This record gives sequence, C-alpha cells and structure tokens, in this order.
Amino acid sequence: MLQPAEVIRVKRDGGALSVAQIAAFVQGLATQDGEGNWDNSQAGAMAMAILLRGMDRAETVALTRAMTHSGEVLSWADAALNGPILDKHSTGGVGDKVSLMLAPIVAACGGVVPMISGRGLGHTGGTLDKLEALPGYGITPDRALLLRTLREAGCAIVGASANLAPADHRLYAIRDVTATVESVPLITASILSKKLAAGLQGLVLDVKVGSGAFTPTLEEARVLAHSLVEVAQGAGLPARALITDMNQVLGTTAGNALEIQETIDYLNGTAREPRLHALTLALAGEMLHLGGLADSPEAGVLKASQALDSGHAAERFAQMVAALGGPRDVLHAAQLPTSPVQRRVPALRDGYIGHIDVRALGWAVVALGGGRTRPGDPVDPCVGLSAVVSRGAHRRAGDALAVVHAADEASADEAVAAVQRAMGLVDLAPDALPLVAEMVSG
Repeated sequence: MLQPAEVIRVKRDGGALSVAQIAAFVQGLATQDGEGNWDNSQAGAMAMAILLRGMDRAETVALTRAMTHSGEVLSWADAALNGPILDKHSTGGVGDKVSLMLAPIVAACGGVVPMISGRGLGHTGGTLDKLEALPGYGITPDRALLLRTLREAGCAIVGASANLAPADHRLYAIRDVTATVESVPLITASILSKKLAAGLQGLVLDVKVGSGAFTPTLEEARVLAHSLVEVAQGAGLPARALITDMNQVLGTTAGNALEIQETIDYLNGTAREPRLHALTLALAGEMLHLGGLADSPEAGVLKASQALDSGHAAERFAQMVAALGGPRDVLHAAQLPTSPVQRRVPALRDGYIGHIDVRALGWAVVALGGGRTRPGDPVDPCVGLSAVVSRGAHRRAGDALAVVHAADEASADEAVAAVQRAMGLVDLAPDALPLVAEMVSG
C-alpha cells in the first residue's frame, strides 16, 4: 500500500504522480474509515503541493478519472432516452440564470439534459438555490423520478447525490479551508469528475472572465478553459468552451426568486435582455452542434431560436418543474415569494455606467440574505436586485441604477449604498466589451 507521506513528497518536490499514486490519493479521500484512508491534514498537504507545483495534463486526466470513479457513475444505456445526453457548466457569475433557460431549449430541440447543478459559491449565485424559490421543487429526485422527468420533459436540473464523485465532495471542503481553491488542476478535476459521473455524451463550458468572475483576466480564463476542454477530451468526453464576459450582471436581476421570474419572462417572450439572450443562444448552438442535432453552431442557434419562439422550450420548462414537484402553472402563476422592502437605487450624478464591480454586487446580494457566508446558512429567496442597468447606459442624477429587494429597511440602506459604490459613473460612454471573447475546442 502506498503511504500518504510518500505520495505527498513526490508532488512536494515537483515530481509527476503516477496513475497508481493518484488512485491511492483519491481512494484515500473516498475511504472514510479503515485502511487506506487519508486524514484531513494529509489531504490538505497534498492539495497545497498540487497548488504550488501544479499537475501536467496526464496527471490531471488521471485525477479526474479517479475522482469520477470514486462513487456512482450514471449510465443511461437502459433508460430509453431519445436523444444525446448533453450538459453545460458555468464557472459562475452574478445574475447567471442561463442554465434555467438553456436546458429546456436544448430539450425542445431533441437533446436530453440531466443537468447536475450546485448552490451559490462565494459572491456567485447557485442554480439550485434559484430553483428552490419555486414552492415544492425537489432537487434530489430518486432515479425513477429523474428518468420519468427526462422522458417527459427532456431535461432535469437537480443536485448531485452524495454517491456522485464523493472524493470531490471531501476534497472541495478541505480546499475551502486550506486556501487551495485556486488550483487549476483541482478546479478542472472537481468540475469534470461530476460531469463525467453524470454519463454525458457532450459538454459545453461557459468560462466567465471579468470583475464578477473567479478568473478576472482573459489569460486566467484562457488557461482554465483549455484545461477543462483538454482534460474532458482526454477523459473521453467531447467538450468545448466559450470564454464570456462577466463585467456586468447577466440579465437584469440577481437573486433567487427574481432570477426565476426573469427566466419565466424570457421563456414566455415577455422580456429578453439582449446580452442574456445572445449568450443563451450561443451556448445552445454549441450544445446542439456537439450533440449532432445541428450541422453547425450557427444552425444550432437558428434551431434554438425556433424552439424558443414557438413556445416549445417554455413547455419543457413547465413540464420539468411540475414533474419535480413545483407549481403546475409555473409559466402563468409561479407564486414566487416577494420581499417586504423594495427600494430604488438613485444615481448620485449624471454620467454613463463605466466600470462595474460585479463581485461587489454579488456580495451585496449575499449580504441581503440571498447567499451564504458559511455552508448551511439559510437563504432568503425573496431578496436581491432587479432592473439592474447595463454597462454603457446613461443616467441622470436621481435615475435608478437598480431596485433593491430586502427583508428590512436597514439591509436595504446597506444594499443601496453598496450598489452606488459598485456602479462607476463616467463622463464618456465606455467602449463595448465582446460578449464572447474566445471559443476553445481543444
């Protein structure tokens, strides 16, 4: 049996780990008690060694594969699902509700989307927290209900079970308290192990860049995007990535129930914010092309637009929500909770919206109660920001920059001030930033 200290020493000294050494590490994470278990101090030491010394591509592929197989790996071979198994993953942003729109659009075009999603992390919102704003929506269906939902709706946005990539669950918790979250190989293995365990046939990645992203510079985003795509393909999963702008809130809302309402308005055609619409269609086009449902990404965009405008995508969303226990009339009367205090955020001077500290806006939502500062913290589904103005918009003194939705007057006051600090007003209109900076296909 390989001793943890010996495996750690190899990476500490800058060596490349063998497949057997990586397997021992992952098995040690997944083993709670008994022979082969790695304790938290040993796992933390290994995470720090990887952060400081890095991993080459072969090591990262081996780590991803081992973590994938540390628990259950879903198989859809006997599930009688009619279509390619596809998914999308975003590295996180503020107001990013694309998954809620994208899954039913792709389902309406013939794909099957078992989307394993997560909760909010840091300043970014979580898809599961948003969906739980819908009364009754269940994020942990058993396999029978999951299969029924996928057959009926073509999509199911749910949480990962404890049996899916359990080594990643433990390692992530250790990384969170040992200042080792930022390691690109560990981020890559964490994201992809859960996606591979979901039995996918194609994955599109949305790697965010900018002031509201975990990768604020294009070079950092590029490194992560290439790592994700190359490791996914090395592990047998066809993948591609778009590097997309997160220098402003995506859409006009940030906050759980507010983002659900924006999603419903989008699917119904009531309101479609241009950047949100363009990104959703771009990702849909890539997914449909990757899954063989369109001859090109451009043809995929056209097909997705037709599914959206015909109402078929909205129908798939309604079917998914109803099947998983949510409101049966979600498209018309979602019964979403609302906050008791709503306050306009006035601009303090005339000017154009220039630089936006999007991370600060995300933390303002967390401070309102819309996110967590510690695991297990309750989340208020009602709070957040709506009518958030876009970068480049002109405002006169007193015009609204956003509307704060708060539980009480004191937290509303704090949020108003936070939004005013985060929205930089300038005298000249800023240059436009590209929505999609790059596409990475391996």
